[in-house]
Amino acid sequence: MNEELTEAVALGHDLGHTPFGHAGERVLQSLVPGGFEHYEQSLRIVDVLENDGRGLNLTWEVRDGIAKHSKGKHGVPVGADPAHRASTIEGQIARVADIIAYVNHDIDDAVRAGLLRPGDLPPERTAVLGHTSSQRIGTMVSDVIVRTLEGGITEVRMSDPVLEATIGLRSFLFDAVYENSIATAEFRKAAGILGGLWEKVREHPGEFLDQRTVDQEGLDVAAKDFVAGMTDRYAVNLYEQLFIPKPWVSMTP
Repeated sequence: MNEELTEAVALGHDLGHTPFGHAGERVLQSLVPGGFEHYEQSLRIVDVLENDGRGLNLTWEVRDGIAKHSKGKHGVPVGADPAHRASTIEGQIARVADIIAYVNHDIDDAVRAGLLRPGDLPPERTAVLGHTSSQRIGTMVSDVIVRTLEGGITEVRMSDPVLEATIGLRSFLFDAVYENSIATAEFRKAAGILGGLWEKVREHPGEFLDQRTVDQEGLDVAAKDFVAGMTDRYAVNLYEQLFIPKPWVSMTP
């Protein structure tokens, strides 16, 4: 494999992610005229916004890997149809590595947050993949390497049992963690924060938005760039600054 190409795709694939992760992306999809996809914003960052508006002049292979890494709730980590699969093995590696990483680390995060217990994981999936994160990662990675080599490195592959167990574990996480009542409540909070910021920065573009983008591409595009580029902490701090009244004591000379 070309390690530099693989690394470039991996580094660039989520540059366009919003604050509050996928919840924030769903909010922006409803706010931005024409919708919002984080992989499209990732390409916009490397093509247009970086290097003071000149872009990074990346190769087609890097851009293709960034554009086709996304899987969503029902996408497959390997074996996607050619229209939705990176054209290079390196881009396909970034796609399958993404799901291996986030499924296992999200389980760890959910356990630490008290949303899951290790025993809650579906036993038919852990019987195939393993009962700890390190076991599951080892199973998935080893399976990808062996099956891809067996296929002559024509595309990244997984065996059917490991692929089915991986997709099943992700489906379990959507039901138990990503879309449970706690996550839904947090989504409403994210919607309130980003919705308020969206309106406020459009009311005062000179204070917040890039004037070149406003002049050349319009107010909505400039607002999308600004809001999508925030970190979670920056979004919360700016919301507090703009919408939460300061205590009277802090206003006393």
